[in-house]
Amino acid sequence: MNEWEKLTLEELGTLQRGRSRHRPRYAFHLYNGKYPFIQTGEIRSARKYIQVYEHTYSEAGLEQSKIWPKNTLCITIAANIAELAILSFEACFPDSVLGFIPNKEKADLDFIYYTLTHFQRKLKHIGEGSVQDNINLGTFQNIMFPIPKLPEQKAIASVLASLDDKIDFLYRQSKTLEAMADVLFRQWFIEDTHDNWTDNALSNIARFLNGIACQKYPPENDVDKLPVLKIKELNGGISELSDWATSQVKPDYIVEAGDVIFAWSASLMVKVWDGERCVLNQHLFKVTSDEFPKWYYLLWCKYHLAEFISISSSHATTMGHIKRGDLDAAIVLVPTAGELREMSKQMEPLLDKQIANAKQIKSLEKLRDTLLPKLMSGEVRVSF
Repeated sequence: MNEWEKLTLEELGTLQRGRSRHRPRYAFHLYNGKYPFIQTGEIRSARKYIQVYEHTYSEAGLEQSKIWPKNTLCITIAANIAELAILSFEACFPDSVLGFIPNKEKADLDFIYYTLTHFQRKLKHIGEGSVQDNINLGTFQNIMFPIPKLPEQKAIASVLASLDDKIDFLYRQSKTLEAMADVLFRQWFIEDTHDNWTDNALSNIARFLNGIACQKYPPENDVDKLPVLKIKELNGGISELSDWATSQVKPDYIVEAGDVIFAWSASLMVKVWDGERCVLNQHLFKVTSDEFPKWYYLLWCKYHLAEFISISSSHATTMGHIKRGDLDAAIVLVPTAGELREMSKQMEPLLDKQIANAKQIKSLEKLRDTLLPKLMSGEVRVSF
């Protein structure tokens, strides 16, 4: 690694702030045109590449902004700082975002993306402590990153990008499978229902097991322990900030990959858990059934989710939630046993493939995250 240089981003390409001078922020005449307008939330939620956007600028909006080319690296510098993503189309973005365009004779775009990903924690730490966490253009003028020659940059980036490309493929495939399942569900249970089907309560077709107060079950040693699954982990996965509990709890409260989890408080959501083995915390249901297939109660939970979110929002409490009675009031349609078996022949492969993809994504992400610091430190070298 002795031949690597310490360089700033400005020595490797063009680094500038985005532009949007309008006040008030939502001046309506600036919107609803043909120019994509990217904001920090879309950068944070992107999986390396920004593929979607919510707002667009009009011609007037573009006049007070700037359009950035495809393959611009976007870096957030306010609120959710040091989030990274690459534009997959031309777009505008505000001054809470930096845009970096590499000099192709000096820097590889993917390598710079992975370099900043590697230093992301340091960048976030620099921005902590103010009323609103932030960094600025000057922050990057003072930080020097270890940079190898261009051929080695491309070699390193190709290893990491190949993993991300596979992850992205599996993710998009799973979204397609999920959409196919939703179409089938709607066709069967909304559009083409049968008169001989019966009504039942959502609470009757599955068991909704509420989690335990895991702080009452601390680890007794460093061996018999598991991470705690809370709403935060359901959103973002188990991390080094997750709590731990003893693994010596009733088996019902152990969550495995593939289990259906329903967050019934705060941020209501229904997900198939795709992480590691963990302990179910309160405010989460583990949803199971001995009588009905997983796809059936999963999709009925999702079908009623918008209704549950509305009920939760209407509660005049500091943290919205639903009650058992809301599960009792949510009606599902129950087909005959024979029809359910035929439906399962189409549905189960779709769900099984989504679960398999999720496990593979986790494995690839772990490999990528293990390789990243080793490649960026020069501990592991690649041929080029």
